[in-house]
Amino acid sequence: MAKVAEQRRGLFQRFLDFVEKLGNKLPHPVTLFAFLALLVIVLSALFSWMGIHVEHPGEEDTLVYIQNLLSAEGLEYIFTSMVANFIGFAPLGVVLTTMLGIGLAERTGLISACLRGFVLAVPKRLITAGLVFAGIMSSVASDAGYVVLPPLGAVIFAALGRHPLGGLAAAFAGVSAGFSANLFLSATDAMLGELTIQATEIIDPVYAQGMNIAMNYYFIIVSVFLLTFIGAWVTEKIVEPRLGEYKGAFREDIEGLSRQEKVGLIWAGIALFVSIILTALLILPENAPLRGAEGEIIRSPFMSSLVPIIALLFFIPGFVYGKVTKNIQDDKDVANQLSDTMASMGMFIVLAFTAGQFVSFFAETNMGLVIGVYGAEFLQSINLSGVPLIIGFIIVAAFINLFIGSASAKWAMIAPIFVPIMMRLGYSPEMTQMAYRIADSTTNIISPLMTYFAIIIAFAQKYDKNMGIGTLISVMFPYSIVFTIAWSLMLIIWMFLGIDLGPGSPILY
Repeated sequence: MAKVAEQRRGLFQRFLDFVEKLGNKLPHPVTLFAFLALLVIVLSALFSWMGIHVEHPGEEDTLVYIQNLLSAEGLEYIFTSMVANFIGFAPLGVVLTTMLGIGLAERTGLISACLRGFVLAVPKRLITAGLVFAGIMSSVASDAGYVVLPPLGAVIFAALGRHPLGGLAAAFAGVSAGFSANLFLSATDAMLGELTIQATEIIDPVYAQGMNIAMNYYFIIVSVFLLTFIGAWVTEKIVEPRLGEYKGAFREDIEGLSRQEKVGLIWAGIALFVSIILTALLILPENAPLRGAEGEIIRSPFMSSLVPIIALLFFIPGFVYGKVTKNIQDDKDVANQLSDTMASMGMFIVLAFTAGQFVSFFAETNMGLVIGVYGAEFLQSINLSGVPLIIGFIIVAAFINLFIGSASAKWAMIAPIFVPIMMRLGYSPEMTQMAYRIADSTTNIISPLMTYFAIIIAFAQKYDKNMGIGTLISVMFPYSIVFTIAWSLMLIIWMFLGIDLGPGSPILY
């Protein structure tokens, strides 16, 4: 029996080694997009020469051919559009604008204080669920949760006489596997939403005009409660019993909130409340400036203004908190903190240049539309539709996620292909994006190539010096499996009920 178990561990470890080696051989996402852009140029010439074409799905008797980017006109397009492709890359301005607000709230310490205050205020019997919930909610601050919550969870569990790695695992599961769930809209919604809208324009520009970045909002709100319950259950029923009793000597005092931080949180809360009231006055009254032409809210200037509104709802409380806690003395401090935030986005800006070229070249060649038509016809020919189709897509996206960590990088690559295919099969772009978000989140915690994986191992090694990649993945594997199954089942039930995924965002196309 022991030999069989050892053999299984050996096979699993070899699989993890394979994933790590294969992932490490992939080029950096910046290089990968540059290569993909060149590949699109070459393939456009080849497919154009072969005369590949389809009938436009939205325009009867209209044939669509592959445009050759190596022709005289194509080469002119490449060189004259390069700057526009960069500036016009859908998520660029959206993400940078959102991060101006979130970045200030993070750098003044507001978000860290909120997370610590929440976890420390939760009753002991609810501490596991509280950790998972705080981890899920931390995605509004981009990656701040990775740094704050896992070590905090370990310290709290150790102080309660529980295994610290159980607390670390619960927090890590919430932060990473629950990354796409939240009670609030975040930069993730803006970033992925803009890419989805851009991919939708390949098939139906008119439909794309009516879309908004809150397209998955209803679903991700309900997801918070599902994943909180599931994460707590997995921790207490599977992970902690497997870890056993903690016999290590490492203990650490839990650092509570200082008086200054508490006062800062109170004033930040007041600032947030006032900001929400003022925003509501721009939306709720009749003839309010952000209402639609006929008093609509779903299709209105308000829905088109979500990005600056989100930024302001983080910026204002962040500024107030910084002033109260003396982290902001004058306007120079604000400027420096905003500058530091933009500096931290440097890699994303470089990525936006090469990704922008790939996305634009792909759209210019009509390859997305052609692949969408052929792909849909193939899936129809093998009768793959409904639940099997959605589950199949989730599995494919989850597998890709093991090798490419960036959610935006993956979606920029596969949205122009899968969004048109799923639209041809009758599923809305909003539905495709939500299926992708489930796959992208749930396998983060078992991918050695995820950006923060090494940091989590370093946190864990304070309590277990033998902690390595395989050990951490074995701890997190139950979360990944249960989250994937439960979240996918929720999406399937949502499909059968026919509930919109977000404001004006149906299941079917």
